[in-house]
This record gives sequence, C-alpha cells and structure tokens, in this order.
Amino acid sequence: MVAIVVAEKPSAARNMTSALGGQKGSYKGTAYEVTNLRGHLYEFAQPHQMVDPSLADKYQKWDLGNLPWDPDDLSWKRDPQKNVADVIKTLRGALSRGDEIVIATDLDPSGEGDLLFWEAIDELGFHGKRFSRMEFTDESAASIQKAFEKRRPVKSMQDEGDYRKAMYRTQWDFLSMQFTRIATAMARQSGQDIVLRQGRLKSAMVSLVGDQLKAYNDYVKKPFFQNRFRDENSVVYTNPEEPRFDQKDQVPQQYGPSPVVFDGKVKKQTAPPKLLDLAALSSILVGKGIKAKLVLETYQKMYEVQVVSYPRTEDKTITPEQFNELAPLVEKIAGVVGVDTKLLTHREPRKTHVKPQGAHGANRPGPKVPASLDDVEQRFGKAGRLIYETLGKNYLAMVAEDYVYEQQKGHVEKYPDFVGIANVPLSMGWKQVFDPDAGDDGAEGDENESAKGLGSNAEPFVFEGSNKRPEHPSMKWLMKQLEKRDVGTGATRTSTYSEVTSTTAKYPLLVEKGRKLLLAQAGEMSWQLLPGTRIGDLRLTEKVYADMREIADGKATAEECLKVVADWVREDIDKMQKNAATMRSALGLKEEAVAQKERVQGTWSKTGKPVTFSREWGGHRFTDEEVAQLLAGETIEFSATSQTGKAYEVYGELGESTFKGRKFVGFQKAGFGRRDASGNALPPKEWCSHVFTQAEIDKLMAGEAVEASDFISKKGNAFACKVFFKEEKKGEGKKIVPDFDAGTDAPPKRWCGVEFTDDQIAALAAGKTIEGKGFTSKKGKKFDAQLTWKDEDGKKKLVPSFPY
Repeated sequence: MVAIVVAEKPSAARNMTSALGGQKGSYKGTAYEVTNLRGHLYEFAQPHQMVDPSLADKYQKWDLGNLPWDPDDLSWKRDPQKNVADVIKTLRGALSRGDEIVIATDLDPSGEGDLLFWEAIDELGFHGKRFSRMEFTDESAASIQKAFEKRRPVKSMQDEGDYRKAMYRTQWDFLSMQFTRIATAMARQSGQDIVLRQGRLKSAMVSLVGDQLKAYNDYVKKPFFQNRFRDENSVVYTNPEEPRFDQKDQVPQQYGPSPVVFDGKVKKQTAPPKLLDLAALSSILVGKGIKAKLVLETYQKMYEVQVVSYPRTEDKTITPEQFNELAPLVEKIAGVVGVDTKLLTHREPRKTHVKPQGAHGANRPGPKVPASLDDVEQRFGKAGRLIYETLGKNYLAMVAEDYVYEQQKGHVEKYPDFVGIANVPLSMGWKQVFDPDAGDDGAEGDENESAKGLGSNAEPFVFEGSNKRPEHPSMKWLMKQLEKRDVGTGATRTSTYSEVTSTTAKYPLLVEKGRKLLLAQAGEMSWQLLPGTRIGDLRLTEKVYADMREIADGKATAEECLKVVADWVREDIDKMQKNAATMRSALGLKEEAVAQKERVQGTWSKTGKPVTFSREWGGHRFTDEEVAQLLAGETIEFSATSQTGKAYEVYGELGESTFKGRKFVGFQKAGFGRRDASGNALPPKEWCSHVFTQAEIDKLMAGEAVEASDFISKKGNAFACKVFFKEEKKGEGKKIVPDFDAGTDAPPKRWCGVEFTDDQIAALAAGKTIEGKGFTSKKGKKFDAQLTWKDEDGKKKLVPSFPY
C-alpha cells in the first residue's frame, strides 16, 4: 500500500520530504510519496458558464433586471487556474499510484486547506480512494512525523466539516459578485463608466474609511479654558469638576501657589506587546514606505526558505513547541537585529504569548537565521530587511522583562480636588527592544510619564484645550477597526487592502498618501451607495462565519444558508437606487436616461383612438402582423420566455391596465399553453423532459392522470409521479399539475443518464437490487452504484448504495 501525501504548496512538500526522509520511500513501515498542490488549482467558472444555455444571457449581462441569481441554477463548475497544467499533470499521476490519499494541506479556521484539496480531488475524479488527514500544528519535522503516524481516517468530502464550511464561504463570496453589478449599474446610470467592486471585506473597508474621513473633515475645533496646576517637574494637577470656559479671559483668577502633598506610590508593570500578524506587520511597514503588496510578496519568498514563519496564520500566540524551537536561536536572532542579549532575561514562556492551542503560530522569525540584516537585504531587498528586523524585535520583546514604573499620586495642599499622577520609569524592559509606535505620528504616549516624579510646589495656570479631532484613517487605524469587529484574518485583510489600494488597479477603492488613507473615485462612489445596504454592513462577515460554524457542525446546509442572498440582493438594489440620488447630488453627477423598450403606435379598434404600447412581452418581440392583430382586437399566441429562461406558450390580447394610478394599454395574458380550434386549452407536448404520447394527451384532456417515471428535474434527477391537466388555482387556466402523494409503482426507465434494460426494470419492480455502472452525477462525474426500488418516507423511490 502506498500513501500519497498531498501538501498545499511546494515549500510545504519540501518540509514533508525532509521530515519523512525523502520524496518517496517508507516511514515506519508505511510506503509513501509526497506530492503537492500550488494553492488553488481550480476556480469557479464565470456565472454564465455555470448555467443552462437558455439562462446564459441572464447571468452574463449586468442588467439589474437579471438579478437576483438563483443558486440552484449554478452548477458550481470549476476551471483550472492559469499556469497550473504541469502541477495538475504531476498530481494526477501521483494520485493514480496511491492506495491511500493523505490530506496534508494547512489546518486553518476557515477550512481553506481542506477546500483546495477536495476541489482538486473532485475535479480529477479520485473520490473512490481511501483518504486520511494529517493534523499538524506546524511544519517542523516532529509535527509532520507525528501527524503522519496518527493520521485520521476520512470517509468522504461531505463528511468533513471544514470542507463544507469553506465551500459555503467561497460560494457566498462568488454570489456577492451581484453586489458589484448593482453598484456598477448605479454608477453607469450616473454617467460613470466605472466598475465598483463590492465584497464582504472590500465594502467594509470603504465604509469604515469613508465614515472616518467624514468625521475627520467635519471636525470643528471647540476650544475651552480651565484652571489647572503645574509643579516644577511639569506634572499637571486637574480637578474633573472644575468648570470650563469658552474664552480665556472668562476664567476666574481664584487660585494661588500651593505645596504638593504626596499621597502614595505603587509599582506597576506592563507585559510586552502581542505578537504580530501580517496586517499589524504591514501597518508598521507602510509608514516606512513599504506597500502591503510588497510585504506579502517578500514575506512569502522569505517563508519558502524558512527565514520567517508561515504567513497566512490567524494565530496571535505561539505553541510551547514553537517557543522551544526558537529558544536556542534567541542569541543569533538578537545579533542579527541588533538587540543586546543582556536585555533578554525572561526565558520562560509567557502565558499571554505562549498557549497550547493554535496551528501555525503568530508571525515570527523562522528556524533559518540569516547571517545579518545586510544579508537579508541582499537576498530580499529593503522590504525583507525591514520585515525581519521588525519581526525579530517584536519576538525578542517577549523574552525581555516587563516595563516597570512607579505610579505616584498627589494633590495640591490648599486645593485638594486638584490631583496629579506621575508614572516614573524604573526599568524599561521590553521597551528597549521593540517600540511598535516608533516613528508613528499618530501614536499616543503616556501623558503621565515623568522621569522626576511629583514636584513639591504647584502654580496655577489657565489650560487651553479642545475637543479631540477624530484620527485620520490610515492602514494601521483601518486594520485595528477590522480586527476589533472580527472582519477577516490578518493575512486576508492585508491581501484585500493591497488589492483595493493597488496603484495599477483600473478602479482602486482607496488611495495611500504617505500614512494617510483617502477614498479613490470608485471608493467615494461606493461609500455614497453603501449606507443601509447588506453588503456594506460590518456585521455581514459575522453572519457568514456563524453560518460556517453551523454548517461545519452539521446543523445547517450551504443550500439553506445561501437562500438569503437573493433577498439581500433585492434589498440592496432598492437601497442603492435610493442612495444613488444622494451620490449624484454629492458628486455633481447627472442621472442618465435609462434605455426605453421599443414601443409601437396605432388605432385600437376597441376605442377607435390612437394608442401606444410596448412591442415586447416576455422576451418576445411582436411582428408587424401581430401588432396589426392586437390593434384589431384579436387574440394572438406566441412563445415567451420566463425569467429563468424557460420557454412557454401564451395567448392574449390588447387591454387596458392601471399601474401606480396610471392607466396604460398593453398586451394582457389570457392564459398559458396551446389551444385547439375552439379555443379550448391543450396540454403541453412535454413536461419535465417527458414527451407525452397522443394517448397520454387524450387521457389528460379527459381529466385522467398520466403516470410516468422518467420525468427529469431542474437538477437533472429522474423522478416518478402522476400528473393531471387542470386548474391549480381558479382563474389561472389549466396546466400540468403533479401529484407526488399519489406515487407510482413503476421504477423509472432511466437514472443519472443511464437507460435501464427491461430485465433491470423487472428486477427493480420485484424488489431486487441491481448493479449499474457509468452513472453521471450533477457535476458530470462518472460513478457506479447498487440500486433498489423501495419505500422511503411513504413513497417509492430509487435508493442508491455505494459499496465500491
């Protein structure tokens, strides 16, 4: 037996090869071979390529009338990514040689590693294999070896909660493309030929930055003046009850100098800052001129040679094993980044930074320590140098001592309500190793820090203050807001930020000006359209993640959770249409006239007066002859097309209707279906792919049931039932009405693309199990199954089993 170990990417495959002793061989009695993906090998096809050809136009054209989409219309077909043909070929060959396929992709809370593995298995058709899962905390040799020995058996793709939730999330994000189409339609109706990209994270970023910019720009300084005291060490004494005045000369001069009374002191300390994720790291570096995209690209290269740890982690802490791995390297790392090792005396794991739970651990230096920062810069450029220096100092701060200070409190003797606080540093500890706010103009220091402590005498003075201006949005500010609201992981926030601020993007949403963030043209328009929308609601990701947990736990299905998207699309169409008027007013745009449907004129015989009406109904354009017939008061018949792309027969005549209090003339449907010479409704020639014989049509006309077992559902599944040709609702005309409760005793003639022989149908009818091969799933995959025709839930149906 050979176990094929499938890693997520080449670098992970190299680590597994090293840990197991080679690219192929035997580890503790189990033959194995290591192969790899390269991230996602497949991606969803375009919407119009996923639907029945009759619906292609609806899903391709960016008209609001084509929204919302029905998830049931989509096959969720995938296409290979660009430039992965060689990876797919190698992977296919390796999988075909194995008896067991080992899932060795990353473990992460979003289930992304499981998704990219199973989508490859699904597309390559290897579902019939034996599967297992390696579960490892990191890619160290010990973790990989342990995970390989203790790999967990896996039944199937759908049995894995991580796959189910990840598939749901990627389907949801695909459907969110509709919100881009809505916003873009609003822009184009305003004369702007521009694409407004929307999404859970993109729209959240735009909403946050736009709202903060408004608060910043709308700020009006409101100064105030107040009596305070200050001692000879510049410590300020305040009274929260002291009144404030609008003018300096309004402040009463009622206080005089006074000694200071020392009330007491207490020693306090603060632990080192938390370890960094990619968003926090990139936020620091963007202030040093390094773009987020360059951080991502450079970090990945450094990771692949193990100079830094895994990039796309959601962890904010590290495991004890990860702490122990770097413990012997602390001196070497300190030497590279220029930290005095005498400061690194806290060598025991901190409970705030080292916890047993976690996967890849927070971003940190890797096990391969470079010779120097110059060496890093030579290999990875200036960005690499800054990445390693920042990560190294942040990590080393964890093994430095706490920052310790003495907090002194006192009051003004003659006016005891005036209190002063002085924080006197005793030991700088980690602050001598890593200062995350160094060089940050927006950083707030400790206003009470005082090297000398409280003085002995205080003098009154008039303090001039004002209401605080909201902070100007920056990458650092934005990442904090997103983290606070739990919107996206650090790596996802960074990659999306890189995308929306890209200087090469045709329609960027945000613009970086130094450390400051502004709205680009597309971002400004989006921000104006988003208020009150679902896609602009920062709680949207919370809802999606809650759904993911329910789906992973088997308490909900993706199909159920995706149904809400259509309603949200309808709501956002209405909301953005209303917001568009505000947007045009704010940006000085004019609404462009929407293209009108073609109309025709003539004299209507019923009134003898001229009328104008639409020349189109149900996707059908009336011919000149049909226009003449309608004006003459005659009934016409034609083939129309439903919103789902289905063709149907309809008949009717010109009539007068009222819409929103306005009368108009137009085609009025009288009924559906075919009619005979006397005007009586006729049954359709086919229904659900079953073509009725003349005998069956006669039975239907007589009000009798027709029983068949080869009807085909929208999803391509065969089903059996009895049908009648009758009025289901009074006044709506006759149509085919199925009766599933009536059931049918006859097995179907075909199932999943395979026609049964007479002998097989007879065997099924007799309650026997038959074996079949070459069935085709909804996704076009071939499979074999055993079938039995039996009762389930009170109905006869084909029940498959898969012993293969």
